[in-house]
Amino acid sequence: MSDEQKGAGKGKVSRLESAAILLMSLGEADAAQILKHMGPKEVQRLGAQMAKLQNITQEMVEATTSEFLEAVGGQTGLGVGADDYIRTMLTQALGEDKASSLIDRILLGGNTTGLDTLKWMESRAVADIIRYEHPQIQAIVISYLDPDQAAEILSNFDEKVRLDIIMRVASLETVQPQALQELNNILEKQFSGGASGQSSKIGGIKRAADIMNFMDSSLEGPLMDSIKEVDADMGTSIEDLMFVFDNLKDVDDRGIQALLREVSSDNLILALKGSDDELKEKIFKNMSKRAAELLRDDLEAKGPVKVSEVEGAQKEILTIARRMADAGEISLGGSGEAML
Repeated sequence: MSDEQKGAGKGKVSRLESAAILLMSLGEADAAQILKHMGPKEVQRLGAQMAKLQNITQEMVEATTSEFLEAVGGQTGLGVGADDYIRTMLTQALGEDKASSLIDRILLGGNTTGLDTLKWMESRAVADIIRYEHPQIQAIVISYLDPDQAAEILSNFDEKVRLDIIMRVASLETVQPQALQELNNILEKQFSGGASGQSSKIGGIKRAADIMNFMDSSLEGPLMDSIKEVDADMGTSIEDLMFVFDNLKDVDDRGIQALLREVSSDNLILALKGSDDELKEKIFKNMSKRAAELLRDDLEAKGPVKVSEVEGAQKEILTIARRMADAGEISLGGSGEAML
């Protein structure tokens, strides 16, 4: 991404859009071969982005292809010791627990089974599967899944059940290997396949906070109020660990610049309508002078907007920020560890 694309600029192509364009430019068979080596979240994000693509010019395709070829052009030895390379790379990037099932799927042709199968399913379908299970089982499943998917699943339950599950998640610490294996086996009876019996440290206050971060604002607020009514200390502890839009003030300048390259101008304008001057100035100073002036003008010209629209835009930007943090591209703690 070029320097002039920093900040909010209409028409800029994000990394996700570039990946979607590249896949769409390939034949169906080749694109399918690439997608089958990705995790559920990546497949869902790319699929959704490909569905959104419109008015893609030949120049955009050529530019995307050129950037990709330039990125891989200096690499040599492809295919030499590939298995060992993939195992080492994924383990270093994801850790042994997260990498193991993906390694099996890529190198051994194994199928995703048991609990991991749920990661590939629609959130509503997962909610239906666990709806009549014991609340503690529901909490373990919710804790095991990625926070954004867990939040979507919880939105399919009524308020009382949602409160019970999230408080159980916050109270979880570890799950014994045998208990996790038994749960895995129960699910495998529905999906069939091999087993994975690793013990996991799941749940806890931080996990509950991560899940709450991804919940729709209309659900998050009432749920937090309910948690505080039942256990004020737990509610405060969860709230303290939640990363909210205002916390972007704590992200270092390089991290803000990297984030701005992935955010659309329309979303940024909406999100900043509900922000204080300190955060706005943080954003302005990390843009080019012209981009900052244009953003100031757009903010002033923007009329009244619904609170729900502002919160929705802020949530979308926070989702991007968390994904970039998970990929090691930025640090949400403002520790200066951002990587561009």
